[in-house]
Amino acid sequence: MTPTTPDDTPFARIAELTQQLEATTKRLKKRALLAAFLRSLRRDEVAPAVHLVIGRIFAESDARALNVGWATLKKALDGTKQATLVPRSLTILDVSRAFAQIAEAHGADSTKARRRLLESLLGRASQDERDVLLKNVFGEMRIGVNEGVMLEGIADATGIDPDAVRTAHMFLGDLGRVAEIALFEGADALRSRGLRLLAPMKPMLAEMAEDLDEVLAEHGGETAIEYKLDGARIQIHREGDAVRVFSRRLSDVTSSLPEIVAIARSLPASEFLLEGEVVATDHEGKPLPFQDLMRRFRRVHGIEASKEEIPLKLYLFDLLYVDGRSLIDTPYRLRWEALERLVPPELLTARRVVQRKEDIESFLQEALAAGHEGLMAKQLDSAYSVGKRGKKWFKIKPADHLDLAIVAAEWGSGRREGWLSNYWLAVRDEKTGEFQMIGKTFKGLTDAEFETMTERMRSLATSEERWGFHVRPEVVVEVAHNEIQRSPHYSSGFALRFARIVRIRDDKGPEDVDTYARLKQLYAKQFERKGRGPDEL
Repeated sequence: MTPTTPDDTPFARIAELTQQLEATTKRLKKRALLAAFLRSLRRDEVAPAVHLVIGRIFAESDARALNVGWATLKKALDGTKQATLVPRSLTILDVSRAFAQIAEAHGADSTKARRRLLESLLGRASQDERDVLLKNVFGEMRIGVNEGVMLEGIADATGIDPDAVRTAHMFLGDLGRVAEIALFEGADALRSRGLRLLAPMKPMLAEMAEDLDEVLAEHGGETAIEYKLDGARIQIHREGDAVRVFSRRLSDVTSSLPEIVAIARSLPASEFLLEGEVVATDHEGKPLPFQDLMRRFRRVHGIEASKEEIPLKLYLFDLLYVDGRSLIDTPYRLRWEALERLVPPELLTARRVVQRKEDIESFLQEALAAGHEGLMAKQLDSAYSVGKRGKKWFKIKPADHLDLAIVAAEWGSGRREGWLSNYWLAVRDEKTGEFQMIGKTFKGLTDAEFETMTERMRSLATSEERWGFHVRPEVVVEVAHNEIQRSPHYSSGFALRFARIVRIRDDKGPEDVDTYARLKQLYAKQFERKGRGPDEL
């Protein structure tokens, strides 16, 4: 173990900070607390501290995971209760190194090794420190500091424009590294970290559209609409003969998608960064369920056989770099024109430029009839940017679908006995970071999916109950429903009527879950077409 030095920042500082952050709901106060804390750190402490405060442990572009299940954690906690040694104080770097060792434990005895490492770490922690460590393991900090608040805290700590910080984060995909460069190298160094081929870049996100008139108004009376495909978003990098393909969550999926690599190598440019969507199809070219596509993304062996079993169709919708020229700041209309020049028409996403609400509605019906999710609407003059979800891009989908997190799972009964098959569903509260429950469902999954989900729920468990497990909110599901109702039974104050799982969204993470604010908007919108009963007033 690397020896601790007198200059190392105690981990107790993070524990104290999280208590202060949890005690205030004021965003400006949170930013000020973060800025003061970041300015107090040594350079080598900044990145791990940032990740620990937001509860991520590792950078978003880092594929490592702790792989600590509830059983392992429970044994580690039991072991710390029996410890009699006087604990040595923990530092931020101690915690960072310990989590790295846990993630790197592999092989036949890896579970025991992870338990011993975790037991040692928890045994050295005070109660307040242990609370923070467990929140990190569970992925549930719940202190109201999401990625956006931390980005603003970094900007406040350094005096750098927040948009410059967000742009650097888009290119680096590592919030801790962004903070380190901003604090110790300054604005010019941060701006110099531009687009890098063969390294994942955070994608631009869209606002959910609730009104088509708003879309046209925000986009100046004219917008480009594209099919929102029922597939997985990818970015394709090429630099000479080297090709890399990354998922929406910045995972390298190159080896699972050899046909996409082949397409990239066939295009008439030696350097580019393309964005698109891959859809699984049957042998007649008809879209397959989303879960079949996810089987391809998770496959690491038998790729050739998998190509035959689950063919893929590529649809491209953006070009961000080509032959030495970045198009990030180029208007979308010009990026599309450059994309048309680079790729054959059959690889382009279906698209129209429209000026009337009726044209959007008819194209939406075409997309839904073809088995897709809905539409994207893109402002023709918009640059490519990330950070806050903005109104340069809109998602247009049926209002009766929500992306929700599973926060607990109950044992099933009858035919589902032996499976964790009744799932607690929750929206995300952007202000607090907490997940608000809005109902349960056991509908929508196959027996094979119940079996797979049972193992996943066990591995994500944070506590065990007689009826099942509370779990880390890492599994996102798309849920269809008939109506949103007021309900005193759930923490959100709402419930979904006839909720059923449409698909498991392995391409999305907890930060992509629909928000509590959107749930309330959808609830209110229902009364545009019907009256309010006595319980709805």
